[in-house]
Amino acid sequence: MASLCMICLVIKLLISINLNAVAAQLKTGFYSSSCQNAETIVRSTVETNYNKDPTVAAGLLRLHFHDCFVQGCDGSILIAGASAERSALPNTGLRGFEVIDDAKTQLEASCPGVVSCADILALAARDAVDLSGGPSWGVPTGRRDGRISSSSDASSLPSPLDSVAVQRQKFAAKGLDDHDLVTLVGGHTIGQTDCIFFRYRLYNFTTTGNADPSINQAFLAQLQSLCPRNGDGSRRVALDKDSQFKFDVSFFKNVRDGNGILESDQRLWGDASTRRIVENYAGNIRGLLGLIFDFEFPKAMIKMSSIEVKTGGQGEIRKICSKFN
Repeated sequence: MASLCMICLVIKLLISINLNAVAAQLKTGFYSSSCQNAETIVRSTVETNYNKDPTVAAGLLRLHFHDCFVQGCDGSILIAGASAERSALPNTGLRGFEVIDDAKTQLEASCPGVVSCADILALAARDAVDLSGGPSWGVPTGRRDGRISSSSDASSLPSPLDSVAVQRQKFAAKGLDDHDLVTLVGGHTIGQTDCIFFRYRLYNFTTTGNADPSINQAFLAQLQSLCPRNGDGSRRVALDKDSQFKFDVSFFKNVRDGNGILESDQRLWGDASTRRIVENYAGNIRGLLGLIFDFEFPKAMIKMSSIEVKTGGQGEIRKICSKFN
């Protein structure tokens, strides 16, 4: 057992060293001379779409997350096609593609062949959080777009059904620890999910014919009214019942109080390690103490957005984000 733990530590160290080496190849302001208006164009595009539909913010954040967990942060999620990554079951319901395409069109008109689709995703995610009342941060850029996009690779994505142990394993495989896991899942403070992804918790949890006992009883009644047993599985429900359009810590308060929507979210309260982190965020209010999450989220996002990036002569700079050159 001791030798196995030592191997785990060595692997984690190697992943950390590799991430730091890759991250060093990215830098904030990468386009300051090659395309001065790059970040302004992305911000303007995201803001225009956000003003029309605030729910697009969660879509853009999720899009970047799903991109990074498969083939690294290389824009592979954007490729269209029946066998491409975005067609995989775990990517059902992803949205915001049109925002990325719009920004890319403008960037190609301003600076042809310069700004990668992968970087647009990273910048758009930051802007989406900022527009939702969350923190902003300097996004290290310089990613290049990957040349592989396969639906079969999407198994590495976290699932709403995952236990904490499985979530931990999937995050660790990407060089992310428990603190990163809980902090990044906190992105669920904005956004929605379909009834079909959690309705089993309301009526037939683990085929017992009963509801998941971890759900707050008062909240259970609300969820059952929103998602009837034989109702529309595609009906959308807020992941944060208190402030779905505001990037804040209420999501963690919901998990603490048994008001988590997805099973994978609520299970964070049942594990000693992740519970401590949830409790730390949930115990804060907006203000001086509330800045803890605002400080930690950007750090976790920068770390995640450095996963297996392509830089230098790797990959390509796509002309159109939905297809390889």
